[in-house]
Amino acid sequence: MPYWIFGFAKLRRSNGLPDPMRSTASSANAFLPCGNAPHRANWPTGANAVQYIRGQNPLLLRREQAYLGVLVDDLITKGVNEPYRMFTSRAEYRLQLREDNADMRLTEDGHKIGLVSEEQWRMFNEKREAIEREIQRLKTTWYTPQKLAEDEQIRVFGQKLSREANLHDLLRRPNLDYAALMTLEGARPSENLSAEVIEQVEIQVKYQGYIDRQNEEIDSRRDIETLKLPDDIDYSKVKGLSAEVQQKLNQHKPETVGQASRISGVTPAAVALLMVHLKRGFKGAK
Repeated sequence: MPYWIFGFAKLRRSNGLPDPMRSTASSANAFLPCGNAPHRANWPTGANAVQYIRGQNPLLLRREQAYLGVLVDDLITKGVNEPYRMFTSRAEYRLQLREDNADMRLTEDGHKIGLVSEEQWRMFNEKREAIEREIQRLKTTWYTPQKLAEDEQIRVFGQKLSREANLHDLLRRPNLDYAALMTLEGARPSENLSAEVIEQVEIQVKYQGYIDRQNEEIDSRRDIETLKLPDDIDYSKVKGLSAEVQQKLNQHKPETVGQASRISGVTPAAVALLMVHLKRGFKGAK
């Protein structure tokens, strides 16, 4: 029986099943063995099977949202002719795909399609709000060189304070952590924070500059990532598009300009031509 093996680290294809490059992002989230009906092999399973039965839109995970999003996007834009191994190096937004923030990335979408219970949703929101409150508190709690004794400054900061600073800015220093700062007089929060909340606060504050920079990069690509390519688009009518690029696009049939941009052989110049073509008012584009 033809089948896909879809595990934690590898994916291989046996003979007789459709090429993953001919799958869409929604159907490629999982592959269902269907005996002698290979034409049904790419039907979505799991969460998207339920969405399909409900007649609702599938759950589509983006590259910056989950490693599964990276895996699916790689399969449908690049294909696979050997075991696919999900290395972290395949993801360009690794700073977003941390193990500590999986709930922040996925819970909201999970709740929308019924994978997250109301109790889990309540607990998630409480955690998210606690993180936001604590970060805001750190920004509004100030210390001056005159407010702290000199030996206290040296004990916590390793040196004397040269100017007024809030806890948020102090936490960004590489030699300081949250626990050390909380030993300062008046630094502790009035509420009891969980270890998970404290971890998120510390990570978000210390790596804010890097995270913001990556978010800006993601935002700058959002237009092409969400700009859909019509099913019936005729690439031969896109002015300036080479025959090689036309062939690649017809072979892969990308759903969005973002997917097209990651196909081997599709140059940034070709992507720009696609954008111009769509913005000129191709009727099927949205």
